Amino acid sequence: MRRRYSYAYLDPVTKREIRRKLLKAVAIPGYQVPFASREMPLARGWGTGALQITLSLIGPEDTLKVIDQGADDSVNAINIRRFVAQMTGAKTTTDTLEATVIQSRHRIPEERLREGQVLVLQVPIPEPLRYVEPSEARARELHALGDYSLLWVDLFEDHLRRGLSRMGAAYPVLVHGRYVMDPSPIPRWDIPKMHMAPHLTLLGAGREKRLYAVPPYTRVEPLAFADRPFTREPILGRCRRTGANHVFLNAIPQEDGRVEYEISDQGYLEKLIKGIAPGPLYEG
Repeated sequence: MRRRYSYAYLDPVTKREIRRKLLKAVAIPGYQVPFASREMPLARGWGTGALQITLSLIGPEDTLKVIDQGADDSVNAINIRRFVAQMTGAKTTTDTLEATVIQSRHRIPEERLREGQVLVLQVPIPEPLRYVEPSEARARELHALGDYSLLWVDLFEDHLRRGLSRMGAAYPVLVHGRYVMDPSPIPRWDIPKMHMAPHLTLLGAGREKRLYAVPPYTRVEPLAFADRPFTREPILGRCRRTGANHVFLNAIPQEDGRVEYEISDQGYLEKLIKGIAPGPLYEG
């Protein structure tokens, strides 16, 4: 049966526009590039921006992995993976190292991505200044001036009142020494994985109509004071299925009030359970 739609669902003009905007985003690391976000067959806020990036880049020779908070079998991940496979015929996988394109919500895989792989992150709110400067026009001006004093003051007040930053996810980072960027709602545990990573990271916010990128081997530094360095979440337990405590763990409350833990990255967890040697992990 002959297909009645363009390859990868989006029309050629749309894919061309997104690719051009991505080239600009790669050329200016961390800079938010506006684009004409299209209507997609899933609700805005469920990864439409990242999905448009994936559909604009993927080809028949690619292998796709989709995860949602580390899980390959969540409703969001399954529906996006099935949609892309139906629209392109591309192969899919749950193995991080087999994939050429990885679309993710809220996690960066534990296994170190290699050169040539593309990580596409779903972003709900791309503007890191949103909570300290509600005016979009003023936020753009502050980015142009490189003036992030409001973020520094907010971070200082956190340390002054609580002794640490309250930001558990979407912790702001300085990219290539120029633009402060929202890295998407990944946990603090994943922030160091972006620094000098060999893979290309693309971020898309469909509802906000913004794209931005972190090219390979780019400096990505979390905002922190010299005497109050950035810290990741502490590991409070061990995985109930493997006993591991060297990667990010999900806390799972039990009916009796106890809290059990399990490795968040499902693909990595399955490798450990099956006795398959995983790839190298990120250092630190």
